[in-house]
Amino acid sequence: MKHIMYILVVLLCFTKVEAQNNALFEEGNTLYNEGKYAEAIDKYMAILETDKHSPELYYNLGNAHYKLNNVAPSIYYFEKALRLKPKDKDIRNNLAYANNMTIDAIEDVPEVGFSKLIKRVTNTFNFDTWAKIAVACAIVYVILVLLYYFSYSSVKKRITFIASVVCLLSLCIALALAFNKYDLDKKDNPAIVFAQESQVKTEPNLRSEESFRLHEGTKVQILDTVNNWKKIKLVDGKTGWIVSEDIKRLDDF
Repeated sequence: MKHIMYILVVLLCFTKVEAQNNALFEEGNTLYNEGKYAEAIDKYMAILETDKHSPELYYNLGNAHYKLNNVAPSIYYFEKALRLKPKDKDIRNNLAYANNMTIDAIEDVPEVGFSKLIKRVTNTFNFDTWAKIAVACAIVYVILVLLYYFSYSSVKKRITFIASVVCLLSLCIALALAFNKYDLDKKDNPAIVFAQESQVKTEPNLRSEESFRLHEGTKVQILDTVNNWKKIKLVDGKTGWIVSEDIKRLDDF
């Protein structure tokens, strides 16, 4: 009985929080439409404080900050929305507009050749999907092997043998792509520069030489951490060390 009461209390609390969040979201949208962008941001941030995350919430936060010319926050929230809904065209378009406000002109060095093809194929599905495909191939492979073993017809044996070999190859490929996706996701640690201007050093200390400077809104990849320093990498391949407080990680939900 106590367990049932506890579950009911939890459900009631959850329902109440959801209702409050929906009300805050609508209030934020109303304020946004009235041009009161700072007040709209306050409403949206109140929802985030309840650990409620959604692409729509981050998208609206990005739009409100964009209207206020807050470069880093607008890019940050558009990027977070895109991580939750990567194929959304509106998010991509607005992110492109926000990126036009940045100062740093960093030329992306595109991947070419076989590595580009492998990466594109790997990113077709997430790790869980590749793993499920591998499990499905394994089950089908076992069934085909059993059919081959218990078949008396040479034609059926030939068909099941060929099918089992194809299935085994598919299993190996799916496993390889699953582990490759896991590795890519593990290395993907993006962040946005929030400091108006930040010095990137050659070593993780203030006494080291300045390598280059970055400005608010620039996207970087975090490679390593030493005390209050982060080793970062740009899309053009440059690396250096930046003070941790000057950037904000995108995977912080």
